[in-house]
Amino acid sequence: MTHTRPCRKYRLCLLDILLLLLLVAGLSLFLWHVVTRFGYRWDWAAIPQFLFRHDPEEGWVPNVLVRGLFTTIRLSIWTTILALGIGVVAGLASTGRSLLFRMLARTYVELVRNLPPLVLIFIFYFFIYSLLAPIIGLDDAIRTMPDGLASVAAVLLDDRSRLPGFISGVLTLAIYEGAYIAEIVRGGIESVDREQWEAAASLGLPRSAQLRLVILPQALKIIIPPLAGQFISTIKDSAIVSVISIQELTFQGLELMAATYLTFEVWITITLMYLILTLGCAMLARRLERRLRWRV
Repeated sequence: MTHTRPCRKYRLCLLDILLLLLLVAGLSLFLWHVVTRFGYRWDWAAIPQFLFRHDPEEGWVPNVLVRGLFTTIRLSIWTTILALGIGVVAGLASTGRSLLFRMLARTYVELVRNLPPLVLIFIFYFFIYSLLAPIIGLDDAIRTMPDGLASVAAVLLDDRSRLPGFISGVLTLAIYEGAYIAEIVRGGIESVDREQWEAAASLGLPRSAQLRLVILPQALKIIIPPLAGQFISTIKDSAIVSVISIQELTFQGLELMAATYLTFEVWITITLMYLILTLGCAMLARRLERRLRWRV
């Protein structure tokens, strides 16, 4: 069944104009205080060189801020992929018939969601990862990997010297984000009417087939939009791994600010880079949500 999309018209009312003027006035007052009271000297001309630099052999190449942005994107993508696997398994377990699996899934979700992510990162990086990496030989494998494989890993993940920290950050963030994805999956499955389960069972389908063929296709329309929003949250949450020296955007900003003392210029630039990334993803998520909504 198709629906006609309503055409919405927006009008700029007096309250909107007043709020916009207040916003502009507040920003102007802030900048005036920075310049007059603190004697801050703005130097925006120095910022472009930290985005791109000119190499005599390679031409224009990304510099520290753009490289940090690329690391943030790679970190967010790999975290989302791994968190999706963890969250789907935990979400299915929390709606299954096994009491043991339901208890394990709920324990994982409640434990992770009620821990600060910074504490989780420290526990995993300095304790769990430090114990597991030597046992499974991960550090030795990274050190001895062929140069060709190391080049591929540098593009898809991070440089060989920083790869252990990157892997640790991805695993920690995946465990953290996976708990929220598990709740999204659980909520989507439980939103399907109970009659759908009964109708599938009346056809003689086993529970796994009921879930795969009947329940999940209906639940996906509910699950996918918040999953897109969770990816945006992952981008923002990735800044926390700067504390374990992963050279993502926030870490590069901290290093650059300490070296140049361009406090406001650096952080305003980083804010704009995060906004461009997250708002772009939010626009795509809204388009996806509208397409799914109008196909119902």
